[in-house]
Amino acid sequence: MKAYLFIIILFFAVSVHAQTTTRTTTKLDENTIVKDSSGTVLPYSIWQKLMQTGEYNLKKVTGLDEFVAYKMNDVEKARADERRKAAILNMPKPRQAASLKEGEKFKGDKFTDINGNKYDLKTSIDKVYVINFWFINCPPCKQEIPELNKVVEKYKDNKNVVFIGIGLDNKTDLAAFLKTTPFNYNIIDEGRFYAQKYEIDGYPTHVIVGKDGLIKFSTIGLAGNTVYWIEKTIGEQLKGI
Repeated sequence: MKAYLFIIILFFAVSVHAQTTTRTTTKLDENTIVKDSSGTVLPYSIWQKLMQTGEYNLKKVTGLDEFVAYKMNDVEKARADERRKAAILNMPKPRQAASLKEGEKFKGDKFTDINGNKYDLKTSIDKVYVINFWFINCPPCKQEIPELNKVVEKYKDNKNVVFIGIGLDNKTDLAAFLKTTPFNYNIIDEGRFYAQKYEIDGYPTHVIVGKDGLIKFSTIGLAGNTVYWIEKTIGEQLKGI
């Protein structure tokens, strides 16, 4: 799992970022001044996408509260990747979602995604289910999507792993959002009922259910090693299949 540099920078500023009723501010946000090499100020949407490619870095301008975006060379990217890996391994395990305790039986439901595909988690115990509770206007939810898509891509040919994204938004809004921001989980719309049932109180919330129907991992918010633990848990569960 290779994390985007922008996300890693953000994670060093705050170890976990969850969307609740109170917003958490970070140093790098839409108010941050970022320029290109010619001195032109870049809109937030532009420099954020540059960072998400993993090809660029931000360098603080000495004496000023602003940054310059520049493209890293291969050596810099390799060093950044090694620092990221070391940092992730030294991080504590992401905090567990209070209502989704590891080792407990997952309540289970029957879901239908926006494409009409059905999933029966009430009786099916032969797959690993990777579930994400999220909503469109949740900054950390959107921030993690590119990395989650990489995990989906890794297991796209493995029928023993099923990715389900339970969105709180309606089908129309989700369809419009997904046109510009692909999210490759199987998306469930109108998910507030399920969020309330599972007592979700922060977003994103992740839960991984093993083939025995037990919760193997859960977490609330987005920490620097959230996706690492998702992928790690999937790998551990597949060893028994």
